[in-house]
Amino acid sequence: MSTTIDITEETSAVAKGKAPLIATTTYSDGSKGNIKTKGAAAATAATGYKKGIAIFDFLLRLGAIVAALAAAGTMGSSEQTLPFFTQFFQFRASYDDLPTFQFFVIAMSIVGGYLVLSLPFSIVLIIRPSAVAPKMLLVALDIVALTLNTAAGGAAAAVVYLAHNGNSSANWLAICQQFGDFCQKVSGAVVASFISAVALVFLVVLSGFALRRH
Repeated sequence: MSTTIDITEETSAVAKGKAPLIATTTYSDGSKGNIKTKGAAAATAATGYKKGIAIFDFLLRLGAIVAALAAAGTMGSSEQTLPFFTQFFQFRASYDDLPTFQFFVIAMSIVGGYLVLSLPFSIVLIIRPSAVAPKMLLVALDIVALTLNTAAGGAAAAVVYLAHNGNSSANWLAICQQFGDFCQKVSGAVVASFISAVALVFLVVLSGFALRRH
């Protein structure tokens, strides 16, 4: 007596072995791809985005340094003596005659010095775009520098306006008709301070965008 056992023939895929599963996903744009590959590509794109912001941050700091130091230097060298004077009277205008202009020179020098010292931190962010601590430090100090810059520029702008136009109610005469070179220098210093302030505003905004990406 013999016994016959029927063995069902396996499919070629089972006989040869199944291929390993690869996880795929479908994205909102209809494309399909490996999750690991897509994640690596997204991380690379985010790193490139942060590095681009860091490079732009560095360039803005260079521009702000030039503007801030130019403002301080121009105001600090603003002086004019009129050609007509006597033995007892000499008509002279200088920045140190006004406390507002003295504060302007000191404040813009501080802002320029801070921006110079911030360059190494900006370089660190170019090398390590994902670092959070330097970004937090820079955005806090940038806001302080922006406040100081704006205060100095606004106060000096008010005095420059009076120098150009005077104030008839307070019997303050416009001196720019006589001290033209002096007024031209202090006006240029105020404009440079506002350029520095605009650069600092962009620096704060860029830091906010960079922190939001984390």
